[in-house]
Amino acid sequence: MLLQRPDILAAEHALKGANANIGSARAAFFPTISLTASAGLASGELTDLFDGSAGTWLFSPSVTLPIFTAGRLEAQLDVAEIRKDSAIARYEKAIQTAFREAADALVAEDTYREQLAAQKANLQANQEYYTTASQRYQEGLDSHLTLLDAQRSLYAAQQGYIGLQLAQLVNQVNLYKVFGGGIAE
Repeated sequence: MLLQRPDILAAEHALKGANANIGSARAAFFPTISLTASAGLASGELTDLFDGSAGTWLFSPSVTLPIFTAGRLEAQLDVAEIRKDSAIARYEKAIQTAFREAADALVAEDTYREQLAAQKANLQANQEYYTTASQRYQEGLDSHLTLLDAQRSLYAAQQGYIGLQLAQLVNQVNLYKVFGGGIAE
């Protein structure tokens, strides 16, 4: 799944390109052969061009040998190999980064689940406290200040729970991103 990540795909394509450059640099060591040929008609006057009996043809072979390159070809091959090594290092780094980000996001998901469970228990306890304080206030056993304190605690617990839910949802989006756009169920 991590191979779907754009950063890994880009590093992989850069590595393939670097390998192709090595092949191109090695090919420069071989002779270059080119063949050129042409045929046509010749005439002294333009009106007799196609009626003329004089034909022309040209055949021009050429062979170019890379003899006197003063080490240029070897240097180009060395540069291509160094670029390939650099592309390999970037590819490995992209993969390591992907694994680290995926592991971090998975650990964060587990942490958020545990925190949400604890915060839910806290929310339920504060809900019970508020319910009890409300009943005691209505019966005249507690002051309005106690009811307001219970209400404040309940609201704080609700805010904490909602904040953790938001953080978990953001982390799930991050999980989707670090896995390259999908998680197999």
